[in-house]
Amino acid sequence: MADTGSGPLAGVRVVELAGIGPAPFAAMLLADLGADVVRVDRPGGPGLHIDPDHDLANRNKRSVLVDLKSAHGPDTVLDLAARADVLLEGLRPGVAERLGVGPGPALGRNPRLVYGRMTGWGQEGPLAHSAGHDIGYIAVTGALGMTGPADGPPHPAANLLGDYAGGSLYLVTGVLAALHHARATGTGQVVDAAIVDGTAHLTAMIHGMLAAGGWQDRRAANLLDGGAPFYGTYETADGGYMAVGALEPRFYAEFVRLLGLEGTGREDPARWDELRSAIAERFRSRTRAEWTEVFEGTDACVAPVLSLREAPRHPHLAARGTFTDEGGIVQPAPAPRFSATPTAVRRPPARPGADTAEVARDWDVPRLAPSADRKGRRTDEA
Repeated sequence: MADTGSGPLAGVRVVELAGIGPAPFAAMLLADLGADVVRVDRPGGPGLHIDPDHDLANRNKRSVLVDLKSAHGPDTVLDLAARADVLLEGLRPGVAERLGVGPGPALGRNPRLVYGRMTGWGQEGPLAHSAGHDIGYIAVTGALGMTGPADGPPHPAANLLGDYAGGSLYLVTGVLAALHHARATGTGQVVDAAIVDGTAHLTAMIHGMLAAGGWQDRRAANLLDGGAPFYGTYETADGGYMAVGALEPRFYAEFVRLLGLEGTGREDPARWDELRSAIAERFRSRTRAEWTEVFEGTDACVAPVLSLREAPRHPHLAARGTFTDEGGIVQPAPAPRFSATPTAVRRPPARPGADTAEVARDWDVPRLAPSADRKGRRTDEA
């Protein structure tokens, strides 16, 4: 059946050229918001080597199978683009053009189309055609250099900062802005979303602090990078950790009172190592569960550091339904939330090609249909 799900983007049609990393996640965000996202998978898959039933980046989507290297493959994708509002691709610069589905022919078929491009280095520049991954992109922007201990190496937070924060979220922002422009003017455009650009943009506040002399350009020496003893993590008696973010004076006062260090000041940075040691010693005296109970519901800004499997069971997250169990897979629920156009997980992860016939009918793309035409001949060899 046609994808008629709710959400603020209901009715928006999106074509996604299959890939891995930030582009599929961006397409999932649009799908979670209600868009009808059709993922164009290729024979053999994108190479992620994950069971399609567990690839959550493909939830709320439909999948069609097209061989872009076949005679009719590019025209089939362009037929979809002609009926779409948005096309997303995460290929290296120039690849979509070589395949015949670049911005030129796509916008030629549909002048209102928003053509979103997701890369690490961007469409131009000395490294544009070089291979790369999240860790390298965030390295050159200065973002990676801010994380980790002062006397150790930087530590990436999986691929969340580059691929998804600096990449996917900026692609979605750009696409939605361009979609608004296209609907107002009738003119589509190309959105060049580069992970290096988005990640650099995320550091805007830090650059302001650096220019003002309020940030030192080294790790664990600042207010928000673990340099301050009242903003960091501490080990508990059972090997767990508690996260402390008692920045404001009144929150700090509550923190040291509940910790049992009432009257301990923080005004002199020269004594921060001494304060850090005192805080660490106190946290090692009880388990994570015990400290969680002490700080629960207070304004001390202290929380337990949970694992991925533990997070869905946190009482607050459980009460809000931050996670959901769909098809036996515990997963984050769509975000953010809308009062008039609620979102939902409407479909499980799309299996490659499973929806080809359905999309061919719903989008009126006969070339895509795998069935024979009236004369008994195949309508598409892709």
